[in-house]
Amino acid sequence: PPRERRFVLIIFVKEPVPGEVKTRLSPPISPQAAARLYGQFLEDVLEEMARLPEITIALAYTPESARPFFHNLAPPEFLLVAQATADLGERLIQACDWGFSQGFETVLIRNSDSPDLPGSLIVEAKKVLESGRAQVVLGPCPDGGYYLVGLKSFQPQLFQRITWSSPTVLTDTLAQAERLGLTVHLLPSWLDIDTVADLQAFVRSPKTRPSPGWRSHRLAQDLLAGL
Repeated sequence: PPRERRFVLIIFVKEPVPGEVKTRLSPPISPQAAARLYGQFLEDVLEEMARLPEITIALAYTPESARPFFHNLAPPEFLLVAQATADLGERLIQACDWGFSQGFETVLIRNSDSPDLPGSLIVEAKKVLESGRAQVVLGPCPDGGYYLVGLKSFQPQLFQRITWSSPTVLTDTLAQAERLGLTVHLLPSWLDIDTVADLQAFVRSPKTRPSPGWRSHRLAQDLLAGL
């Protein structure tokens, strides 16, 4: 494939519908405000990721009816693909399968709950996989999950035998990688925002324009101040 088809970054995204996104923030934050906040996360994430050189960006969106929303939100060069409607493991398997079947040599998948994640960490993941230093890259979150997974080849078994939405997601995945004989590189830990405690931690780390996530940071400050 041509150079720009070698790497794909797939971002898992949801349409910001009140009551459907960031539900663990409500209460105390209203479902409408939580959806507005997640909408800002999306804009910040897309803006930072659009700056990445030599990486194709794809949005794996849900629900299936959200395509027009993301078609309008995303830059025209972004690819759009519907997410599977199963558990996270199945959705990750399907997204990886799609990426490799499109002819990409490296597939990276990241969340949309870390609005301040810098593009430099994506570049690090890309370089590690490109150089052959590891076959899997994971970006750990403080809650025991991960914000990013990167692969050089399709490894559906990596996403099996995992207790999803639990504090053991990362350790389960590392154990599975070891069983499969896959070498793993861990990126620096980064916060994903699910709970009000996460949001408070996010607001405590100062962000100024134009650092990644500064708009989400400002909105989060306003929402917390209004409680």
